[in-house]
Amino acid sequence: MKLIQTDIKNKVLQSMMDILDRERQNIIAANKKDLDAFDKSDRAMYDRLVVNDAKVDGMIQAVLEVMEQDDPVGKEKESRRLENGLEIINKTAPFGTIMIIYESRPDVTIEAAVLAFKANNKILLKGGKEAVHSNEILVKCWHEALAEHGLEKDWIQFLKMNRTETQEFLRNPTQKLDLIVPRGGERLIGFVKEHAQCAVLVSGRGNNFLYVSPNADWDKTKEVILNAKTDKISGCNALDKVLMDVNQPDYEQHLKDLNQMLKEHEVEVLVDDTVQKTLSDEKSIPDENTWYEEFLAMKICLGAADGLHDAIEKINHYSGGHSATIMTQDNYEAQEFMEQVDSAAVYRNASTRFTDGGQMGVGAELAISTDKLHHRGPLGLKQLVTNKYYVYGDGQIRK
Repeated sequence: MKLIQTDIKNKVLQSMMDILDRERQNIIAANKKDLDAFDKSDRAMYDRLVVNDAKVDGMIQAVLEVMEQDDPVGKEKESRRLENGLEIINKTAPFGTIMIIYESRPDVTIEAAVLAFKANNKILLKGGKEAVHSNEILVKCWHEALAEHGLEKDWIQFLKMNRTETQEFLRNPTQKLDLIVPRGGERLIGFVKEHAQCAVLVSGRGNNFLYVSPNADWDKTKEVILNAKTDKISGCNALDKVLMDVNQPDYEQHLKDLNQMLKEHEVEVLVDDTVQKTLSDEKSIPDENTWYEEFLAMKICLGAADGLHDAIEKINHYSGGHSATIMTQDNYEAQEFMEQVDSAAVYRNASTRFTDGGQMGVGAELAISTDKLHHRGPLGLKQLVTNKYYVYGDGQIRK
């Protein structure tokens, strides 16, 4: 794949910012077509779909942040000279062609493309049909920015395919694919894994847990739970499950306080058998499958844990491996939780809503990876490269 000079990449990104600002009203008008056709009963997806002035400003900011970051391609990772005279240098290199499959969020069309392009990758954007008008105009903006600097449109491609066509493309791609990133729920991820013929990097599934230790500060705990649950229910970093330690002081009163707070904010509460002994009026968790579920809704499960290790075991068994929090004032307990819980991001006394590229200082993100191979957590610019060995010799042969 041709390597583009850094200054050319940055000129394209500067043009893109100017075009987004110029086309602001047209972008919002295109988005309105999508919103008008959408079933507003799916609140989480509807929230993701909305593009307004603030969202356009966010798109421009995302491009600016990436433009200002160092080019991640061609950076030396390590070097050594062997006894036989071979000089070996390991450098960062582009993946090649990345395909991202996502639903609803038009801002992904900006964030994914700007990251892939700055890291010298081509990107295929397979957005959901619910955002087709929004995505079409945003890709048109990209193509204008590329053309202004003499680059081909195929650096950033929009795939307008239905489910059957997507399935066939995954099985028999018409061009080389090096990486596929499905951003969505279990069904989408399963669909891609079943049909893809190249590497798949799983992203987007939440089902995040918070454990309340006997050593927690209760006022901070309530504030963190409320933020993690209600700040943005459509985010994969939203909170779905709370485990209350039965050994904490005022366990029953804390449960009642928490339940009342959640009810006041219109959060549906489901409880396990132990918690229901205290919150007898609340609905039972229907079955074990609910523990695995990412809600993306104003819904939460309250369950009981009998000690730190019980909480760790339940989180590792049921969570999506995205984010988990412990509320405690005990340093040793917090460290053990953070070391033993198998999630991409582990927190002490903080909301799971911080698992985000911008919030973690990474900048724009392609996705939040819950895979362990290549990278875990926010996939920013530095994570969108692989590596390549450069070996310099002078006629050496292996004996």
